[in-house]
Amino acid sequence: MSRVSDTRLRTREAAAQLVSTGRRSHDLTVDLIYAEIKQGSRTTINDELKLWKDEQAKANALTAALPPAVASAMLNMWALAVEHGEKAFDLRLEEVETHLAKATTSVESLGAEKCGLLQQNESLQAEIARGQSELAAVRELLTAEHVAKENATSRVDALEQQLESVKTDAAQAISIVKAEHRLRVQELQAALATQESSFRQEIDKATERLEGVQKHVMLQVTEAREAQKRAETLLSKTNQKNEQLSAEVQQLGRQIASISQTSERAQADLAQTQGVIDKLRSERESLVQQVATAAGKLGVLEQQVESLERRAVGAETRLETALKRPAAEKRKSGKHHGDLIGE
Repeated sequence: MSRVSDTRLRTREAAAQLVSTGRRSHDLTVDLIYAEIKQGSRTTINDELKLWKDEQAKANALTAALPPAVASAMLNMWALAVEHGEKAFDLRLEEVETHLAKATTSVESLGAEKCGLLQQNESLQAEIARGQSELAAVRELLTAEHVAKENATSRVDALEQQLESVKTDAAQAISIVKAEHRLRVQELQAALATQESSFRQEIDKATERLEGVQKHVMLQVTEAREAQKRAETLLSKTNQKNEQLSAEVQQLGRQIASISQTSERAQADLAQTQGVIDKLRSERESLVQQVATAAGKLGVLEQQVESLERRAVGAETRLETALKRPAAEKRKSGKHHGDLIGE
C-alpha cells in the first residue's frame, strides 16, 4: 500500500532523474511525475513538485551568483546533506512505520475490545433493566411484607397480652395445685410414717414372741431328753408329750409363716403406697406440663383445669382406698395373730 511520505520522496527522485536526462526543472509537470512513479494523489505530487522547483530555483540562483569552484563545493555539500537527510529520513520513516504498525495493531485490538465492551455494555444494560424491574417488584413485595409485618406485629402484641393474662391465671392455678399436692403429699408421708412405725412395732413383737416360743421349745426338748434318761418307764408318756410338742412346734411354724406373710403384705402395701406417691408426683409433673401448655390454649384452659381437678379427686380417692386397705388388712392380721396366740 502506497504512503504519502513515499509519494513525496519518489516525486523528488523522479524530478531529479528527469532533470538529469536533459529536461529543464520548470518544464516538469504532475503528469510526467505520475507517469514515472505511478502512485499517490496528484495533489500531493503537485505540492511536493512545487517545493522541489522552488528549492531548485534557489539553488540555481545561488550557483549563478557564486564562483564555479564554490558553487561546485556547495553542490557537493548539498548532495551530501541531502543524502544524509534521506538516510535519516529513511531511518525515521522505518521507526514511524514500526510505530504505526504497532499503533494499527493496538487500534485493531482496541477496536475488538471496544466491540466486546460494547456487547458487554449492552448485556449489562439489559441486566440493569431486568434488575430495575426486579427491584421494583421486590420493593412492592417489601412494601406488602412491611404492611403484613405491621399487622402481624399488632396481632403478636395482642396475643402477647393475652398470653401474659393466661400465664398469670395459669401461674395462680399452678400455685394452688402445687399447694394442694404439697399438703396431700405431706399428709400421705405422715400417714406412711405412722403406718411404717406400727408395722415395725408389730414385727418386733412377733419376733420377740417367736424367740420366746423357740426358747420354750428348746427347754421342753431338753426336759424331754432328761426325762428319757431318767426313766425308760415313762417313754410312752414322753413320746406322747413329744408328739404334743411337735404339734405345738408345727403350730408355731404356722404362726411364724403367718407373721411372715403379714410382714410381706405390709412391705407390699408400703411399696404400693410409695408407688401411689410416685404416681401422684408424676401426675403433678404432668399437671404442671399441661398447665404450661395451657398458656397457648386459652380456650381449653378451663376444661383442662376441670380434668385436673377430676384426676386429683380420683387420685385422692385411690390414695384413701390404698390407705384404708392396709389398715383393714392390719386389723384382720392382728385379729388372726391374736387368735393364734390365744390358741
